[in-house]
Amino acid sequence: MLAAPISEAGSRHTIPVIDRMMDLLAVLEERPGASITVLTAALGLPRTTVYRIVNTLQVHAMVRRDGGGGYWLGRRLVSLAAQAVDEGDAAIADVAQPFLDKVASDLGNSVKLSVLDAEGVLVVAVAQGKRDYALTVTVGQRMPIHAGAAGKLLFAHAPREQQELWLSRPLNVFTSRTITEPKRLLAEASRIRRVGWAQDRGESAPSIFAFAAPVWDRGGKVAAALSLPFILGTEAGRVEALKTATIDTAWQISAALQA
Repeated sequence: MLAAPISEAGSRHTIPVIDRMMDLLAVLEERPGASITVLTAALGLPRTTVYRIVNTLQVHAMVRRDGGGGYWLGRRLVSLAAQAVDEGDAAIADVAQPFLDKVASDLGNSVKLSVLDAEGVLVVAVAQGKRDYALTVTVGQRMPIHAGAAGKLLFAHAPREQQELWLSRPLNVFTSRTITEPKRLLAEASRIRRVGWAQDRGESAPSIFAFAAPVWDRGGKVAAALSLPFILGTEAGRVEALKTATIDTAWQISAALQA
């Protein structure tokens, strides 16, 4: 999704190269890992121009390039995004942080807390695990609404009109397991509400699985999703322990919010 159009009056007071930069960042937000070919086609700009923009953004750590030539939002952009967390979400993050730290310490896995806003799923608190192969999690990360445990859980508990708005937009494919059909996603949402937790089976990245559970506020609404990612191939007994820890920790945070 490109940046929102600017009025004719407003366009006289903008800088074209910054407009192009923002359009490029918007493409990467919607299509993380996009190649230079994809970016060029999406932006409708000369390839050399796109190269100059991404190279400049790389210098400032606003964009990074992986080994396969794909481009991603960079660590500095993620850090800046973390400073824009809503005051209410920041309060939830403060309450949740000690619980995140404990579960990360006890299990060695990374854990994160995500909320839903007008743009989708936003990570507002994390605790980094120290176990071998613990996945990196970062405050300010944007996650897809339809691919991943936290996103699906928050989608499942969102108002129906908000669900319909998201379903009216294209649902990007990340892996062969990504749910892109609205009926299937609604069915998955119904199942999540019924069982009380969500699971990612390699829907946003082939080798990354996760569990997520809801964090409830005083009004009886889902305020956030606690999620715990792990890698494909984790032994069955540990997977069950991770699921239990996810659900239990989410309930502990809920109790603290409601106290």
